[in-house]
Amino acid sequence: MSASPLDGIDPTTPGTPESHTEALQRDIDLLTELHEQVLSEAGGAELLRIVRTLVDACREPASGRAGSEADVLVDSLDAATTAEVARAVTVHLHLTNLSEERQRVRSLRAEDGEFTGGIEAGGVASALAALSREGTSVLTRLQGLSIHPVLTAHPTEARRRAVTSALVRIAAQLDRYDDPHNGATERAHARRRLLEDIDILQRTSTLRRDRPEPRDEVKTMLSVFDQTLFRAVPRLYRTVEAALPGEEGRRGGRVPAFVRFGTWVGGDRDGNPYVTAAVTRETLTAQAHEALTLLASHADRVARTLTMDTVTTPPSDALHASLEADAVALPGTFAEIAKNSPGEPHRQKVLVVAARVEATLAEQVGLAYAGPEEMLADLHLVQDSLLAAGDHRSARGELQALIWLVETFGFHLAELEVRQHSHVHERVLLDLFAQLGPEHVADPEAAVADAEFLDRLAREGWPRHVSPSTDMGREVLDTIRVVAWLQKRWGRGSCGRYIISFTRRAGDLAAVRALARLAVGDRPLELDVIPLFETGEDLHNAPSILADLAELPGTQEVWAAQGRRVEVMVGYSDSAKDVGPASATLTLDRAERELVAWAAESDVQLTLFHGRGGSLGRGGGPLHRAIMAQPSGSVDGRFKVTEQGEVIFARYGDVMIGQRHLERLTSAVLLADAPQVASAREAAAERYRNLAEVVDAQSRGCYLALVGQEGFADLIAAVSPLDEIGDLRLGSRPSRRSGTDTGRSLADLRAIPWVFSWAQTRVNLPGWYGLGSGLSAVGDVELLRRAYAEWPLFASMIDVAEMSLAKADRALAERFLALGERPDLAHQILTEYDLARRLVLEVLDQEELLERKPHLRTAVGLRLPYIDALSLLQHKALRVLRLPVDPRREDRPDRAAWTQTLLLTVNGAAAGLQNTG
Repeated sequence: MSASPLDGIDPTTPGTPESHTEALQRDIDLLTELHEQVLSEAGGAELLRIVRTLVDACREPASGRAGSEADVLVDSLDAATTAEVARAVTVHLHLTNLSEERQRVRSLRAEDGEFTGGIEAGGVASALAALSREGTSVLTRLQGLSIHPVLTAHPTEARRRAVTSALVRIAAQLDRYDDPHNGATERAHARRRLLEDIDILQRTSTLRRDRPEPRDEVKTMLSVFDQTLFRAVPRLYRTVEAALPGEEGRRGGRVPAFVRFGTWVGGDRDGNPYVTAAVTRETLTAQAHEALTLLASHADRVARTLTMDTVTTPPSDALHASLEADAVALPGTFAEIAKNSPGEPHRQKVLVVAARVEATLAEQVGLAYAGPEEMLADLHLVQDSLLAAGDHRSARGELQALIWLVETFGFHLAELEVRQHSHVHERVLLDLFAQLGPEHVADPEAAVADAEFLDRLAREGWPRHVSPSTDMGREVLDTIRVVAWLQKRWGRGSCGRYIISFTRRAGDLAAVRALARLAVGDRPLELDVIPLFETGEDLHNAPSILADLAELPGTQEVWAAQGRRVEVMVGYSDSAKDVGPASATLTLDRAERELVAWAAESDVQLTLFHGRGGSLGRGGGPLHRAIMAQPSGSVDGRFKVTEQGEVIFARYGDVMIGQRHLERLTSAVLLADAPQVASAREAAAERYRNLAEVVDAQSRGCYLALVGQEGFADLIAAVSPLDEIGDLRLGSRPSRRSGTDTGRSLADLRAIPWVFSWAQTRVNLPGWYGLGSGLSAVGDVELLRRAYAEWPLFASMIDVAEMSLAKADRALAERFLALGERPDLAHQILTEYDLARRLVLEVLDQEELLERKPHLRTAVGLRLPYIDALSLLQHKALRVLRLPVDPRREDRPDRAAWTQTLLLTVNGAAAGLQNTG
């Protein structure tokens, strides 16, 4: 590992700031030096030599081929040594990721949160200025703005929490070591601690021994709010406030709290038997405890700063009256507050607020707030009093930040959403209809698809009470009852969205309302049942399904109660697995346009909920550019999107990075439907409509011709660690929806392990397969280049494919594919790879991938030799495990040892590729 990880990266590449490369190089050099010292001190001199030799050999262009120096070295290693090498290389990749994250933070600090490059850079100031130039009232636009990230429990974070904790400690000591104000002694202490924590990291198993439970996932999710979001969100609002242009900025216009968070952690039971009604209730209880604890702490901190007295800052009559009421309602508490804060009424009131939040946490009757609205009323009372007294700075200072926190997070932290598969509701209804008998339901099979009948049950009630006879049925009804209880305890905003996976018809949505009527009767429950359209066929049928839904009387009642606000979720991952990445991109665009048209005809306010994965094969990639590529009217100031797995920690693991990510979301959503942007985008979409139709049809045909072949589902299992991924224990959810261990079905395979497995083989098929045939069918490179320059959707599709291809490796892919003993399929895949790579480069007018994306090129390039090393080690482990074993041979391989080694390489490659699933 002595060679520079940045070898081959030209620091003078146009667009690459020299300081970026130098600072990144300095961090990696130091951490590499310390890591090598740790390995040597642990008696690993020979291990260190092997790792250095292997990585240096993997820098050679042909290192992935059979018979290369790297391949010969790997072939000579036994299982134990292979595992040790994989562990050492994995640690190096974790340290590389840490170095790059630090560099991102340094860049943000140096540039004050704004990258150069204008609107495309995602700066809030440039977005607001652009809107102002178009004559738009920025404050009016902000009033209607809604940014709604939803954190999911999808198991794509391959790092253990112990590994993450060690990296956090290392980052803290690096900050201490780099601090220019620290002298030699302090730096020596920091270096000692760095060695200690790197030693711990090297000795810490990267593999989980036990599968996480949903409760563990909840703890991990809560840490994101505690460590990052409670600080990042007020900073976001401050950035927007400071960027208000012209007269609105001079007036100090109040920025509304336009961010809301959702979560599926503890609520997503689609294919996860471990998420129960009890888990959902416990999850929101834990969220509320976290929210109230944080709000009480912030309120107490703000209160202790409001030390202005009655002479300089007299209280308003309303504040004075409120304090008199508090003295009666909280005699003991208020007496102590008044004693410690004499003559400081504003401080007294906010201390009362803090005390009442703590009472809410302790569920003290008479002292607790009934909801966040009561807390906000008290805080606004203080703010109005300060403004009336002329103290604008205190009124709009940290007190305003506290108000933003309450408005954003409430007492529940994030809205807990429930998700379940449509087939589950169908099975439960069949059971219940069988109990009703033929006098009420003549044909149960037809009744479960009869939207009008189900809607009538939801509105009028069931003809007689029935109870489910299965655990599945009892769990579905208990879940709905828990949602009703949570709403009563924590308010409507705490839990109320119920998402239906694989929505195929209007009856799938009416079914949930019918089940809800059986579960809670006439008791209060506000349930927003949201369709999730995932497959290519369902996306195509989405407008007609919604049209059928709109005809139901119950639907119109619900929509009227919701102010005719309708939410529809579209899935990226399963649509890509269904029809291929290029066709899925164009299918989603077409479906969204049709949904926008349907919403306009139906007089509803549509919010599209984007189910994007973190990886490139699941709709990942640069989110700012993807938002700007959305069809006009599909955003309109409202954007809801899933954030999952390693993406959560990449975007929200650091306060400044989290703030910057939210800024980019904000600017993109503000600009997406700005007149000038929208008109240019729609003109381009119309100009290149025929091109899109050709790419769609040809790429889809190419993709289906591959995945539809007999034995294709067996191929991915043979050439990748698909079957072993479950042993990584990434999350609580099984890798297959059915939960079966036998049979090989592409439809049953979840998108996450599908993408994860292809990434490990270095084929990255879900990110590009079929695109080459689609581009080739157009047959006009100049036309394709113009489309890339003028049409954001097409540009986004090409950029995602470029990144996916950049992380692939043809030589390694060829060797992994050979393990499947299907040369016909391997040839088909590699031929399309060659075509896609050649045409993407032609469209981009480049010689090499990422040629014009220097930061990405650096990020990928500095990891590749290490990822290639792990890929070679993984290939050997797979080769050993896939070969038939003669039980009579005494020298047969230790399958348990090689399986463990395989998992280590999978974990390490995931850390390096940074796109698990």
